[in-house]
Amino acid sequence: MTQPGTYSHWIDAAARMQLGFLPTPLVALDRLSERLGGPRVWMKRDDCTGLATGGNKTRKLEYLLAAARAEDCDTVITYGAVQSNHARQTAAACAAAGIECHLILARKVPWQHPTYDHSGNVQLDRLLGANLHLLEPAEAANRGRALREELLAAGRKPYVIPVGGSNAIGALGYVRCARELLEQCEALDMDLTDIIHASSSAGTQGGLVAGLIHESTVTVQGINVSEPEPEALRTAVHDIAAQVLEDHQPGAAPPEGNIHVDHRFFGDGYGLPTKATLEAIQLVGASEGILLDPVYSGKAFGGLIAKIRGGEFDQASNVVFIHTGGCASLPVYDNVL
Repeated sequence: MTQPGTYSHWIDAAARMQLGFLPTPLVALDRLSERLGGPRVWMKRDDCTGLATGGNKTRKLEYLLAAARAEDCDTVITYGAVQSNHARQTAAACAAAGIECHLILARKVPWQHPTYDHSGNVQLDRLLGANLHLLEPAEAANRGRALREELLAAGRKPYVIPVGGSNAIGALGYVRCARELLEQCEALDMDLTDIIHASSSAGTQGGLVAGLIHESTVTVQGINVSEPEPEALRTAVHDIAAQVLEDHQPGAAPPEGNIHVDHRFFGDGYGLPTKATLEAIQLVGASEGILLDPVYSGKAFGGLIAKIRGGEFDQASNVVFIHTGGCASLPVYDNVL
């Protein structure tokens, strides 16, 4: 059992703009667990953070927008794919904070749907007042740099947030989540040993690894949903965790060889659901009344189901899945759902 006093209390000193409804619930998926026949599966409901349908980026944006405010910035520029959950939550966070928002959205997913470019997350981006720049992937970085220069020339103060809000500032949101989860498990008298989640731009997993640096019995398993080269994702997770610890807990470092990225469920690429993804969406929806998405949480939960069926958690009593949100993209996948 995790002992009080080992949590990362230094996170309380970091500048934060409250945007989310936290803590998010930790719920047992008992009907699903019975159907799968493995350990008891729990879900950390970070789809319920409350910012424009919720999601994991809300936690990151609490720290990123606090940093933008500290620099007196009046505009945010960020990047993502066309149906980016991060872009949608950034648009909402900027609206709530009274900051102008520019979204550089790259057409990087070869998904054929007649409304892909204007419904789902994109529709919400527009409703939230963001300025949208839809481009081919090769043009995105140059457009972002040019836009920043244009804004500076006009006397504005832009703040640039990377893809997914994934840097050492954004990752602080998942340092806080790690502590929150430990406290919830302690209240339930439950040993936390295994955390599963969708890993994409590395900030969520990097923050969890940093926040759990003193919890040697907890394994964070990221299901790779976006990076064709899993070693690149593993390196990015390590580097973000290392930077967080260097900035806030000198002398601590993520243990080498303890960054777990599972590439087996990647399928044909980012944004392309697999058969297991679709099964997971339908199974969790019908068993628990919870919506997963085809890009992140559905693909990751499909991986969790396969791992349970394959006996990988036979020695575990409880497994926690972090639901990172994303159901806003479901309308542009109705042709397979």
